[in-house]
Amino acid sequence: MVASVILRKQLDGLSDSKLLSPAVRERLHDQIMRVAHVGIVIIPPGEIDAKGLHRCNVSGMRRAVAQLPCDPEYILTDGFPVPGLPAPSLAVWKGDQVAACVAAASIVAKVTRDRLMVALDERYPQYGFAEHKGYVTPGHRLALETHGPCPDHRYSFVTVAREMGENEMGAGVA
Repeated sequence: MVASVILRKQLDGLSDSKLLSPAVRERLHDQIMRVAHVGIVIIPPGEIDAKGLHRCNVSGMRRAVAQLPCDPEYILTDGFPVPGLPAPSLAVWKGDQVAACVAAASIVAKVTRDRLMVALDERYPQYGFAEHKGYVTPGHRLALETHGPCPDHRYSFVTVAREMGENEMGAGVA
């Protein structure tokens, strides 16, 4: 999940999405969606498995910026440089903690991802996606051990890959 945001007005309370409560994230998400230009890219698990997480993040950032209704004059990226952006850019380490536009993008991506996890929970209730939001928790590990991965798991993720190997559910490709 990748988001890009151009803030058209200042919003109070923006911070790293991981440091905010779910209720605050939801409130800020709704404010951001009302007052900002937003691009959102959902990267399917199969694409991540095929290309790798970092390549997908870089490509996703480019695609999210391309979705914006106008070209930004300057782009701040969270953590690592992204070549091929349509404007000068700067990678900012922990950008979601120091730059409002990066924090806003972090919030939009996190809330969108959490909502996607709730929808996945309706399709695959045995995994508890609505609770753990896709993160590795003891309950998620137990669900993987019990049921194996579902089609929406990233098979390249080490916990899923380990479970597939132990249950002989996957195929090796060279």
